Amino acid sequence: MTVLEDRIEMADADTERLDEWFERLERMPVPEGFRVEIVGGNVYMTPQRNTHWEIIFEILLSFVERFGRKVRVFSDVRIDFPGHENGFCPDVAMLKDSAKPDDAGHWRYQDVEFVAEVISQGTAANDYGPKKTAYAVAEVPVYVIADPYQGRCHVYTDPKDGDYAVRTRVDFGTDIDLTGTVVDLTLRTDEFPLD
Repeated sequence: MTVLEDRIEMADADTERLDEWFERLERMPVPEGFRVEIVGGNVYMTPQRNTHWEIIFEILLSFVERFGRKVRVFSDVRIDFPGHENGFCPDVAMLKDSAKPDDAGHWRYQDVEFVAEVISQGTAANDYGPKKTAYAVAEVPVYVIADPYQGRCHVYTDPKDGDYAVRTRVDFGTDIDLTGTVVDLTLRTDEFPLD
């Protein structure tokens, strides 16, 4: 069994535990405006800052402008990814048009074509580390990290063997050309604010 197959098998086995975790978390008094996700079996609650939401909104607008309102694009919706107890809630996730929830009502990571994460100070290491690895293992074709502290985006494409073969850095204010990918759009960053 390859490392990739092993990670995918672990994701399937962890789904029941993740369901239990999220059910417990839903009963907890999570403060308004906080996002909850599980990365590598650890629970993270992060507040959504204005800068964070403005960048998410700009990315969502790009998808709606390009594909219309029926595009399968979500924000902060749980998707379980390969690895040990990875119940992520990506800032932005675009799914295939043919995507359908499974019998438990969950979206499948196999249908994710694009993910964007906007950096928060407390969880930046997750976005650059275990989440990037999980997205590559899941073979998400395009992963964008928008970092308002650096004023740049990190674009990862061409997932192979649990990593991304192509990495591109783009400063805020410069368009990200994704027309040669499954996403087929140009992502404008001129309105991305700094933090």
